[in-house]
Amino acid sequence: MAATSVFSASLTTTQFQKKTNITTFRTIKCMSQPQDDIKPPSSATPTPTPINTPPPPPPAPKVSTKFSDLLAFSGPAPERINGRLAMIGFVSALAVELTNGQDLFTQVSNGGLTVFVGTSVVLTLASLVPLFKGVRAESKSNGLMTSDAELWNGRFAMLGLVGLAFTEFVQGSPLV
Repeated sequence: MAATSVFSASLTTTQFQKKTNITTFRTIKCMSQPQDDIKPPSSATPTPTPINTPPPPPPAPKVSTKFSDLLAFSGPAPERINGRLAMIGFVSALAVELTNGQDLFTQVSNGGLTVFVGTSVVLTLASLVPLFKGVRAESKSNGLMTSDAELWNGRFAMLGLVGLAFTEFVQGSPLV
């Protein structure tokens, strides 16, 4: 293999009183020869192919079991506990209204407040015990009963309970 390159340069030199332009052409030849001492790899000794093993999965993030972290505004406990209480409260308010014909405010004033406080304490403690052990609802959810479904049901129950109270207040009578 042989390669030939042409290099062109323009040189300008200045003398004290005379200006001279000199143009020079130079030719550069580059020669390369194959090396005979390098042998191609033989097929008798196969090169091992690298095995691409995936890296191990990162360890699960450590969940905090501090009381202040669990009950923080964006923590796992407040919305879940409030949603569970709202689901129980909405269903029980409608059940009592259907059986006795009492509106929500009458139910609360006729002893419903103590039942509500008792239910709230029991449900809150039952919800906090797994959280203090580091178990999250997301890790135990599968199939139809997922943790996201529980959150959405709790949100709708909170809206339903507020809507029930507002409707009964505006109407001045039980909804049913």
